[in-house]
Amino acid sequence: MSSPSPTPLDLDNVQGDILWDHVVLPGNTLGLTFDRAGLPKKSQTYYFFTIDEHRVQGFRTQLAHLIPLITTTAQVVGDQANIAAAKETAAEEKVAPPLLKLSGVNIAFTQEGLVQLGINNEKIGDTAFEKGMLADAVTLGDLGAASPSGPDWIPAFKQHIHGMVLVSGDSHKTVAEQLAKVKDVFCVGSHDAVIHEVIQIVGHVRPGKEKGHEHFGFLDGISQPAVQGFDTNPNPGQETVPAGIILLGREGDTVTRPSWALDGSFISFRYLFQLVPEFNEFTKANAIPGLPVEQGSELLRSRLVGRWKSGAPVDLAPTTDDPSLGADPLRNNNFSYNFPDDQKTQDRCPFAAHIRKTNPRGDLEDPHPPTSPQSIPTTIHRIIRRGIQFGPEVSADEAASGTTTRGRGLLFAAYQSNIGNGFEFLQQSWANNPAFPPFKAPITPGWDPIIGQIGPETGVTVEPTARVMSGTNPNSQSANLNLTAQWVVPKGGAYLFAPSIAALKETFALA
Repeated sequence: MSSPSPTPLDLDNVQGDILWDHVVLPGNTLGLTFDRAGLPKKSQTYYFFTIDEHRVQGFRTQLAHLIPLITTTAQVVGDQANIAAAKETAAEEKVAPPLLKLSGVNIAFTQEGLVQLGINNEKIGDTAFEKGMLADAVTLGDLGAASPSGPDWIPAFKQHIHGMVLVSGDSHKTVAEQLAKVKDVFCVGSHDAVIHEVIQIVGHVRPGKEKGHEHFGFLDGISQPAVQGFDTNPNPGQETVPAGIILLGREGDTVTRPSWALDGSFISFRYLFQLVPEFNEFTKANAIPGLPVEQGSELLRSRLVGRWKSGAPVDLAPTTDDPSLGADPLRNNNFSYNFPDDQKTQDRCPFAAHIRKTNPRGDLEDPHPPTSPQSIPTTIHRIIRRGIQFGPEVSADEAASGTTTRGRGLLFAAYQSNIGNGFEFLQQSWANNPAFPPFKAPITPGWDPIIGQIGPETGVTVEPTARVMSGTNPNSQSANLNLTAQWVVPKGGAYLFAPSIAALKETFALA
């Protein structure tokens, strides 16, 4: 069994989508920075599969042939540096940067997959993972989870899933080419196929000025933890966490793990549909009074999320968007809800705003006697988020009718060493808990308006229309706003384990 290891991280041993870093390119003259933020992507495909029960040994043999295609963190660092260098050269020459042809492949397995492979003699030590997300849907509050038919998910995610291959690239064409290589390795489409497709989901970065923004329009992925031993240049306000918060068997991971689990990470994948026209109609109908409707609805949206669409946090820009602040990584995450009276009033940021619910910062970490007499650490609850959008842009007809007719949303993935402390905890104990953050009496903050769910675990059996949130109107902070719909709807998901390269070679694959 493994114990936390003091040895330096081997970036050639960690799959490439897991870690995050923010780097100043050495020698660049323009001050350009780049994010080593997982696999580079304009397009991404999640390919979920089962392992043929009669060809398990064949799968493990073929897996050895896939490993050379697996992208490591070291390779991602090199790819991102090449992207940054190309951008710098283009900026110096005052031309558009070229789109480099890049691709990446990662692989992960569910608990069912480990059992199918016979890699289950030593428990990996994560209850949520071993249970699986389908069984965990009650805890997560997913609609319908307590019914005999289970949560309101698409059928594919109610079937057996043994694993997932993640393929990223600069275009759909590149991803399709790389996925074809993966399928060839596993003989997909032939009588000798060792895996069978459950579902294939394609995501893509939004076009033009919406690049980097999710479908509601908000700049995404701003607040990520830095990982000790990997991220050497964290931005102001960026928390540095021990490597074991993200990687199993490293310092900070307090669970005893099998030796083969070292440098792996758990993935919480969610297939999230977003009802964008309905969200926009709701914010127009409930626009902050005293302002023109468009301005009042934009202010309401920012207070529901905790940021303006530009990425500027409302705690720093409470009344008007500041796009320069939103675009500045040295400022857009440097806040802690510690302005005078921030802990008592919601004039700057509502207590239940999405980014405050999921990363409460000073609400827990900064003592505020007598209501909050001591610091409550949140490090163990940090996750590294990945995601890419799927589906088309909102059509003119959808915008005019206020009704979604074509599916769109987010392929969300979170990496952590402990799902019970990470994704599951954030969803159940923070987002779905109307009394969180604590110490706000007599005000009850309400549900996270974006991802908070009313489900069987909350003890409430009514529909999601019963969700409420306080503080949306800065001039009437104790008033509750009825959230008349759930605009982010889970339609599937899975808990998976992304092994290290060494584990793939020595434990999962057969020579």
